[in-house]
Amino acid sequence: MMAIADYKQLLGDHGKDTKLNLSSLFNSVDTSGLTTDQFYGTALSLAYSLGDEELIQMIENETGDKVEDNVKQAAKLAATLMAMNNVYYRFLHLSSDKQFSKMPAGLRMNAMANPGVDKADFELFSLAVSALNGCGLCIDSHVKTLVQHDVTAQAIQTSIKLAAVLNAALTARKLS
Repeated sequence: MMAIADYKQLLGDHGKDTKLNLSSLFNSVDTSGLTTDQFYGTALSLAYSLGDEELIQMIENETGDKVEDNVKQAAKLAATLMAMNNVYYRFLHLSSDKQFSKMPAGLRMNAMANPGVDKADFELFSLAVSALNGCGLCIDSHVKTLVQHDVTAQAIQTSIKLAAVLNAALTARKLS
């Protein structure tokens, strides 16, 4: 079982700041502005989206029994749905031909209506993955929903910091 300390050893000297940021994030779960489910669900969603087996193993190991299976399933759902939505809606956002924005998407997203966790939790998972994937339309939509659910700016920021640091960790590992 790979722990954070083991994973950090894979990051090389060029990953020094990333190692510190990993430690800081995972040592401050209680002060992150996120609930335990939100923190680990977001981290899992990001790991699944990044698709690196060692990173997934490290996050799953760190998560352990801190969250129920429904959170783990919702994290997989967020990663899967955002893999589709972020490509489609990023295309709509970036295309100068706005005729596509007027067309129905025709993509099944029924699971978003009942993701198995609190709506705000699922939105945080989805926001972090959308930030990772660079979908501006999705980011705006998720932030708007989170604000409507009274999720704090600190919680939103922490979800994005998780995305940034886990992405940097994977990059540092690949370069080692």
